Amino acid sequence: MITPVTTGRLPMRVKLAHGFGAVAFGVKDNGFSFFLLIFYNQALGMDAGTVGQVLLAALLVDALVDPLIGNLSDRTYTRWGRRLPWLYIAPIPLAIAWVFLWTPPGGSAPSALELFGIAVCVRLLLSACEVPSISLVPELTADYDERTTLFRYRFLLGWMGGLIMMVMAYGVFMPGPEGLLQAEGYLPFGIFGAVLMVVSVIGSALGQHRLLARLPPERPAPFRFGRAFTEIREAFSERAFLIFAAGALAAYVFQGMTFSISQYLNLFVWQFDRAALNAFPAALLLGAIIMFVIANPVQKRFGKPRGAMICALSGYVIAIGPYYLFQFGVWPDPGAPATVLGLFSVSTALYFCFLVIGNALAITTVICASSMIADVVEAHQERTGRRSEGAFFSGNWLIQKCATGVGIFVTGQVIAASQLVRNAQPGTVPAATLDTLIWLYVGIGGVLVALTAFWLGRFPIGRAEHEARVAALAAAARADREHLTITP
Repeated sequence: MITPVTTGRLPMRVKLAHGFGAVAFGVKDNGFSFFLLIFYNQALGMDAGTVGQVLLAALLVDALVDPLIGNLSDRTYTRWGRRLPWLYIAPIPLAIAWVFLWTPPGGSAPSALELFGIAVCVRLLLSACEVPSISLVPELTADYDERTTLFRYRFLLGWMGGLIMMVMAYGVFMPGPEGLLQAEGYLPFGIFGAVLMVVSVIGSALGQHRLLARLPPERPAPFRFGRAFTEIREAFSERAFLIFAAGALAAYVFQGMTFSISQYLNLFVWQFDRAALNAFPAALLLGAIIMFVIANPVQKRFGKPRGAMICALSGYVIAIGPYYLFQFGVWPDPGAPATVLGLFSVSTALYFCFLVIGNALAITTVICASSMIADVVEAHQERTGRRSEGAFFSGNWLIQKCATGVGIFVTGQVIAASQLVRNAQPGTVPAATLDTLIWLYVGIGGVLVALTAFWLGRFPIGRAEHEARVAALAAAARADREHLTITP
């Protein structure tokens, strides 16, 4: 039976190495969420609604394959353990597929089928990296708080990876608002991201190799589709996981919608100039740093379920505050000259203040929720006798990708409903278009956040339940070893 490496604190080098693997996810998430829609829509001329529909359709393949990747990861039996071989093999083909995503054939808008094919390849190969990587959390430690600490490092470094891409995009590859609307800068953007993905995943595996490279104590049964789907169905029917999934689905849809619509809001509502666009990643990073400071205290004070619920609601109220103030005419003119430090308008500076706090609370919500999955592993093990980290984290990964795709799809429909024309220029968009854009975003977001808080707040595993379960499983494992020792 697989047991965690420790029940206590992990060395700092292990936390950093583990978190470094999430940089690849940050690169992908930043690309898909912030740049992909505006690239294919505004730079290449594809209809925004069509792009959203194609990316959503690509997730149907993930719906079948992602859980199988998790099951295969659970069943991998090598002298390097269950997860590390995946982390050494998958990054290279992922990097190649990532470059192709930003290099359409002929440099013009691809067909819907071509976009569908490359999007499927990227998503599946990223799953082959991310599912084994994140599934290492319950293997590394059984400690209730230390698991959240590992997710703090994953999210901080993942955000840093994504924000590095954003800084490079705004400052090097597609500088200025007009650069985002030109196709030429996206190829070097894709190449840089591909290199960063390879370095992060393989570097993370090397950093954890000495601790995790060991033959699993038991050889799993041979892989069969029937058995795999039975185990997947059994894992996904775990009550605690279903409650988590309901809340996470709503949270990730809102996250995907927020990320993908932010470029439109930044350019056309807040009228960001080059200085504001260059500062935007720094504001997001500051929010991630604040998250790193507050996540563990929030969890220790309120527990994971209540902490997630409180942060989701308060983060939403703060994040959408500027939009209400703008709509009711009490917000500074976004098109006013820069007067704050000679760099930003009052509108931009004030918006960044709301953004930093709202983002910190939103990420803390997701960290508390993600750490819940690790605690489901022992609940399932107690019921079935099997540890299925890969199944549960592939389930979370599937939810996140599907929900992000739904969020991008919703953004596409919101853009289409607002009748925002292609090659629109900041400051010239009709007020009716902006009104539709803002109210649809705020209204849909409010429903999603309410669902997030409702379900995550009802997650049934708290600290006491988890620690009692870990102690009981450890006692049972000791009894099994003693029985084997005395049996002739």
